[in-house]
Amino acid sequence: MNSKAVGIYLYRCKNIIIDHNYITKVSTGVYVQQTNGGGIAIENNQFLNMLGPLPRGQFVQFNNVNGPGCIIANNACENIIGESYAEDAISLYSSNGTAASPITVKNNRIRGGGPSKTGGGIALGDAGGSHQLVENNLLVNPGQYGIGVAGGTDMQILNNKIYAKRATFTNVGISVWNQYTSISACAMIVVHGNEVNWTNAKGELNPAWNSGNCDPVIGWNDNNWNAKIDFTILPRVLISDAIR
Repeated sequence: MNSKAVGIYLYRCKNIIIDHNYITKVSTGVYVQQTNGGGIAIENNQFLNMLGPLPRGQFVQFNNVNGPGCIIANNACENIIGESYAEDAISLYSSNGTAASPITVKNNRIRGGGPSKTGGGIALGDAGGSHQLVENNLLVNPGQYGIGVAGGTDMQILNNKIYAKRATFTNVGISVWNQYTSISACAMIVVHGNEVNWTNAKGELNPAWNSGNCDPVIGWNDNNWNAKIDFTILPRVLISDAIR
């Protein structure tokens, strides 16, 4: 709490469970780096007000995390403008699951982001990677974007709900854009069953963007890009009052 350091740092570890912790006012909540054995589980934690600055500012970041059994699930995550300086809420950087056991980000509840104009909700395939699955997450006002594929192969974005009101930093709800064409392919991307209501900084609805350099994007037309959802997809109290 109230630290410029990372809350929990794992380096070259495997088979580690981080469960039922409260992490607040640190640069990044959980940072996992250079793990090749798999088995990293970040579950049932509460995160409040990540302080950054870039390259920190995540609730959870995987950096070169590889192998089966890696999961980020059932976490409650909140950043309050003026009390935090968030980047990506959850970042999967140069990380690889397996075909049978993708890195899985599911059932997380994420609220609040900005004012960074680069950070946002959940980033897949940052600097490449493979076999990543993001499903059944709820995101409200998470920052510049909601969920984004930045590169890599075998990425899935399934059945998430994403809402953002207009802010000076809001851009797009879901994006698929290979930002690393010189180092990473971008293929076998699935975007299906998501509900998005996103307003950008101009006050225009901007639920999704496909750059065209990760084609084909499977299931693109099987999403509700103008969903009738709002901030009430998350409860008023996200982080336990007893903790706060």
